[in-house]
Amino acid sequence: MLALISSSTKTVGFWSAVLATVSSITYILGQLAEWMGFLGSQGGPESASTPLGIVVLLTPSLLLGSSFLVLVVSIHQLAAPERKIWSHAAVAFATVYTALISIVYFVQLTLVMPRLARGQVEGIEVFLFVPFDSFLYAVDILGYSFMSLATLFAAMVFTGRGLERLVRLFLITNGLLLPFIALQMYYHPLIWIAALWAVTFPGATWSLAILFRRATTNTFGSENL
Repeated sequence: MLALISSSTKTVGFWSAVLATVSSITYILGQLAEWMGFLGSQGGPESASTPLGIVVLLTPSLLLGSSFLVLVVSIHQLAAPERKIWSHAAVAFATVYTALISIVYFVQLTLVMPRLARGQVEGIEVFLFVPFDSFLYAVDILGYSFMSLATLFAAMVFTGRGLERLVRLFLITNGLLLPFIALQMYYHPLIWIAALWAVTFPGATWSLAILFRRATTNTFGSENL
């Protein structure tokens, strides 16, 4: 059984879930466009992004990091007292995820993209984001590995049926993508299984948005700490 929450937690939980859903779907559409060569790259998952591709892909990805962290904090407030150890662990892993990917995407958008657009990449080669073959790509997939762990732990909060069961299913499925995300640099075709994230993650966040919209608030607005 989920805990009662304040109206502020309900609002923050709902809108962070909506923002995470919109950000993830925007990124997914952009990634499909890039893999099809519409953003100026050579197409496919192994091609480096153009400046346009960096902006289209990484702007929503940067927003996704913060919205996901706030969403997981909201899940922690929603958790019943005996389940808060799981939600607290989810917050910890989500924090690591957000920190790692925010560094990667901010560096790409502010340092790499302007110089790449001018053709001035000398001296910043180590910061170029090359799929399967760069330092920042490794940091990025490490970040998403921590996201998978966060969703696995968050799934333990939801024990009911109906919508809770659907949320739990999406969160667990997203979490089980962990090895396919983390080991891509050793075996590149794993990305095609990891790409199921395009279904599991927005499925989880959208179902969470519905759950927060339907959540019961307590009369006095006190938080469950």
